[in-house]
Amino acid sequence: MSHEGFSVLDLAPGRQIADKYEIISSRRQAGLSTAFEVKALDSGDRCELQFFAASLFEAEEQVNDFRSILMPWTQVNNASVLQLREVLQLDPSTLALVSDYPQGHSLRVRLKKRKRLSTEETISIGLQVLDGLVAIHDDSLVHGDIKPATIFVDGEGADLKAILVDGGITPSLWTAKDLGERTALIGTPYYAPIEQFGGDSPTVQSDLYNLAAVLFECLSGVLPWPGKSLLEVFQAKLDKAPPSFTRMAPDVEVDPEVGERIVKGCLADRNARYASAGEFLESLQAIG
Repeated sequence: MSHEGFSVLDLAPGRQIADKYEIISSRRQAGLSTAFEVKALDSGDRCELQFFAASLFEAEEQVNDFRSILMPWTQVNNASVLQLREVLQLDPSTLALVSDYPQGHSLRVRLKKRKRLSTEETISIGLQVLDGLVAIHDDSLVHGDIKPATIFVDGEGADLKAILVDGGITPSLWTAKDLGERTALIGTPYYAPIEQFGGDSPTVQSDLYNLAAVLFECLSGVLPWPGKSLLEVFQAKLDKAPPSFTRMAPDVEVDPEVGERIVKGCLADRNARYASAGEFLESLQAIG
């Protein structure tokens, strides 16, 4: 497939895209795309446009498949899931996703500044993201790569808002490229369950595991498993014993009830974890 045509270099401030949007500025670099702040020409709305380069695809058929797989995400309507407005095919080999503009900044940015969050903030993020996951899973969709970089947060305390971004992009690309049911690891190793290291595609269960790992990190400032290399993390995740706040962050006090409910989401045995986002949500809601 020719990779000539539309490129990221064409996305300069002031450039109009598809006669619908005007580029304002670069926004963020996601794993598979580059995101820009844009203005909708008809309404003046501030939006985000994610550009997927031609180099991601080997054939135009893959571009079409990627587009069709992502289209159902335009129907997800939940305050904790960034609204996907449309999927634009800019030319036969390139795509762009246009969504509402995510307010605030990624949870990763907040964690870098603070190291860890309060119990109240952590639970608030968990409840909001789980509410979003209920909506996503009810539509038979899977996010596929929940991590601090794909949760945006804005505000403080009781006004803290959390929203999931980049839903479905990673597993949709894998499916569009027809790389098979058994895969290399899809997602981010430090947040992925052990079964994904063996080639399982992302599922409802992996979304919950991802989120539980994120919440563990929010409370403790570290991930649930020791190890700096991929191999060390993989070996640590094989441990049948539950992750331990005391072991991983001995200087941090974590309410045992809160810790127990979060740890249940990232157990090595998938059958011992929460069965659904709704179950995880109810567990966090029940904390006194």
